[in-house]
Amino acid sequence: MSTPVVTVLGTGTMGAGMVRSLRRADVPVRMWNRDPAKARALTDTGAEAFDSPAEAADGADVVVTMLLDADAVLDVVRQAAPAAGTVWLQTSTVGLDGADRTVAAARELDLVLVDCPVLGTKEPAEKGALVLLASGPEEVRPRLDPVLDALGSKILWLGGAGAGSRLKMACNAWLFAVTAGVAQSVALARGLGLDPRDFLAAIEGGPLDTPYAHLKAGLMLDGEYPVSFALTGAAKDARLIRAALQEAAVDDRLTTAVLETIEAAADRLPDPAAVDLAAVVVGLTPGRG
Repeated sequence: MSTPVVTVLGTGTMGAGMVRSLRRADVPVRMWNRDPAKARALTDTGAEAFDSPAEAADGADVVVTMLLDADAVLDVVRQAAPAAGTVWLQTSTVGLDGADRTVAAARELDLVLVDCPVLGTKEPAEKGALVLLASGPEEVRPRLDPVLDALGSKILWLGGAGAGSRLKMACNAWLFAVTAGVAQSVALARGLGLDPRDFLAAIEGGPLDTPYAHLKAGLMLDGEYPVSFALTGAAKDARLIRAALQEAAVDDRLTTAVLETIEAAADRLPDPAAVDLAAVVVGLTPGRG
């Protein structure tokens, strides 16, 4: 099959990396962002920037949405109004209710929806190394292969549209628990008069070790939080996880505690949108970070 023309709606931290990965694979890309400068900054890749979602989606075979939340996704895809039969690759984290709303919108707009949230942050997006949690009609897979191969190092097909968003909740619940656990151990070691690096040395190479712990702990120790996964976006996702737990009749106390810690950190930082989730440690150590 010929390489599909892809429209990317949303070229922020994640969307920009996805554009670069698509272009590196020679996939033609049209793009739009609410802040036009962010889309124009990517034209050096050969991608084309447009002033409206509708202009960007005109002639696309696949429309990718990578936006903040379900409200933004639904607003922008309706503005784009892709042609009937266009494949809509929905990669934003929208939660269970949001996934149901995108299914309804796809039916309304006569689009072929593939619900496909991603695991990974800025660097994997730029390297084409995301994990793609795809769910949608089996027959669309060959049409999407060039796109998914460019974006991801692993693709899981999970059944009907909506299953990807459900698995994303379980994956992010684990991610937040690990990050909060690292933050607590760093803060506790400091509070006990220890060097938190000794905590990292103690787990290094053992069954509890993970590169992610060292990455996030390093940011916490330096007190520098360049954004891979913004703290405000993490708070939004934690609320979605809490809603999913409640729907599944699973106790939400762990995620609630993590969310409260994220919110405490956000209250103590001048711009929580400009820091990484690793800054959650500030919520445990007032005046530190």
